[in-house]
Amino acid sequence: MRVARIVSLAAVFCFLAFSFASGQKVETVSGVKLVHNEKGGQWGTAPKVALELVRKIGDVDAEDETVAFNQPGDVALDGKGNIYILDSANARVQKFGPDGKYSATIGRKGQGPGEFVLPDSINFDKAGNLVVFDPFQRRIQFVLAGGKDTKMVTVADQQIAKMRFLRGGGIVAKGRTFLPPIPQPGAKEQPATPKLVKILNEEGKIIRDFGDLIDLGDPMTSGFGSNIVFDVNAQDEIVAAYQYQNRIEKYTSDGKLLWRADRPLNYAVEVRVKGEMKTDSQRGGMAVSMKAPQMNNVATSVAVDGKGRAWVVTFNRQLKTAEQVQTNTMMSSGAGGQTVSSKVQGDTDLRTTDALKLEVFDPNGVLLGEIPLTHFADYVRVQGDFLFVIDSQRGASIYQYKIVDK
Repeated sequence: MRVARIVSLAAVFCFLAFSFASGQKVETVSGVKLVHNEKGGQWGTAPKVALELVRKIGDVDAEDETVAFNQPGDVALDGKGNIYILDSANARVQKFGPDGKYSATIGRKGQGPGEFVLPDSINFDKAGNLVVFDPFQRRIQFVLAGGKDTKMVTVADQQIAKMRFLRGGGIVAKGRTFLPPIPQPGAKEQPATPKLVKILNEEGKIIRDFGDLIDLGDPMTSGFGSNIVFDVNAQDEIVAAYQYQNRIEKYTSDGKLLWRADRPLNYAVEVRVKGEMKTDSQRGGMAVSMKAPQMNNVATSVAVDGKGRAWVVTFNRQLKTAEQVQTNTMMSSGAGGQTVSSKVQGDTDLRTTDALKLEVFDPNGVLLGEIPLTHFADYVRVQGDFLFVIDSQRGASIYQYKIVDK
């Protein structure tokens, strides 16, 4: 018994020593591992990974229309290293060779086969088909290998955004939590509270969902404050970073929460002004008005690399008023179908900032370190050894970096 006790105490000492040395405190609450990281992470001022700029593709002011992007939203590589850029507001996918030279345009604005309205994500499936998700048309379009034919799948639930494929089969999407369920007067069943993550089969049917909203006092504020960005790793695990909370989580595709992590921030995350949703029953329907809450931004995007590390675009500081932009999206319906337009308002000539950085977390939620960014970053994606950072709202540019481990 004494030997066992000594071994047990030694194990506890080693665990505590590891936690101290690695710059974080780890605890378990209700069966979930919580990782409380310390400022700077394990690497401190000497990052063990570097980003080497390979090229910049596109610019909002480019005279060449093949690279004159309008709110680019995603990037994917095929098996040959060709680069596909989702030019969302131009409703097209631009293909470039591994050398960055323009090759082809896929799709156009419209509502027929091979046409898009305002797509938000692209992927390649196991068969090599380019897959485009168009949430405003509630459909997934498969551009079959070779680009000559397309297949369309209708999405059963329109309250989703962004898609990533699971290697084991199925599709991951995020629930649109910032649009709370609207109560229906007299209805026998009221709308269910939205979940953070939804799993679809390849026919577009939602087969399960998981991830609860954070309770921030009311549905509008809770939904907005619980909005996530996510990516999927090689083990079909889902890493989610909260856009307005100091919170990063990893789930299995079955919905089990594996861990939750936080880190010191240079700003608060409390709700400054609560959101508001008003409903007014009128003849022939219901009028709904919504006002978003005011909260600080924490993260804009996350991508997982081949080593399972999560790269999170986050903020050193909040943007100044002069640095802020907003996207206005207008929808209208008529005899010709649905029309959607999107426009960025603000100082889009401003391209550089010290407000943003990349945080790198290991597969267990430990903050490894930080890498500063000198430009705006709305989306990030890792494909092979490359990390792509997308400045969507200002420069409409894609920065391709090579990940170099030191």
